[in-house]
Amino acid sequence: MTSIDLTTADAISAGNSLFIPTPATPYQGDIARYWDHEARPVNLRLGDVDGLYHHHYGIGEVDHAALGDTEDSAYEKKLIAELHRLESAQAELLLDHLGAIGPDDTLVDAGCGRGGSMVMAHQRFGCKVEGVTLSAKQADFANQRARELGIDDHVRARVCNMLSTPFETGRAAASWNNESSMYVDLHDLFAEHSRVLAVGGRYVTITGCWNPRYGQPSKWVSQINAHFECNIHSRREYLRAMADNRLVPQAVVDLTPATLPYWELRATSSLVTGIEEAFINSYRDGSFQYLLIAADRV
Repeated sequence: MTSIDLTTADAISAGNSLFIPTPATPYQGDIARYWDHEARPVNLRLGDVDGLYHHHYGIGEVDHAALGDTEDSAYEKKLIAELHRLESAQAELLLDHLGAIGPDDTLVDAGCGRGGSMVMAHQRFGCKVEGVTLSAKQADFANQRARELGIDDHVRARVCNMLSTPFETGRAAASWNNESSMYVDLHDLFAEHSRVLAVGGRYVTITGCWNPRYGQPSKWVSQINAHFECNIHSRREYLRAMADNRLVPQAVVDLTPATLPYWELRATSSLVTGIEEAFINSYRDGSFQYLLIAADRV
């Protein structure tokens, strides 16, 4: 998949039809199919709370006062709203680390999912936000939401490999991966972010990574890999690949304690997917970490 292919595709694509490029590898095809068929209630029902549809997890302390009595008939609805509040708080934290963004800037969301973070970024900064995803279903969903909100002139999702985007070199003021970097080779990923970012631009990732101090990926990490068909990297791999691609970390924040309340609450909900135990146990035993890394392009 090349930039020329995608630029041509954009010219061909008109109206609401979406050009779907052929996956560059069989694995990319598998991931595209996985997310095209994904329709978990935990993603959709949380997004229904306020129309922001995320594909990441939450951070922060649970507001038990807002939840009220577990015997209350409205308790489950309140629990879903609380989970959504925590996942939106996660996106807000990522946006906090993007630096000074103005309305004339362009941001890039690599692995944009259904577009919740893109909408939040535009609402905060007034800027243009370009998203890429391998899933045509996700891109259609994100673009439809942008049209419904009247911001489709500023927010757009494309079906595209995040390792080879159609964006001009040095175009982006900032870019990010929010729980999407485990699907790609980190050196290739950071080389592309380094190319797209302006010198001085900011890259941010929030991701789960296995802890080198544990020794090797634990059985819980292996279960998470199998569940999402991904390949979780170590913290050390992130920092090494950034250094090799002119991305200099300015902040490394361990969000593990901050994300545990989300998982513990989710495990009590009707929206469980069966992977909650692996996340909770791996965070507790130290084999898995939830990190934010913010780096500047030099």
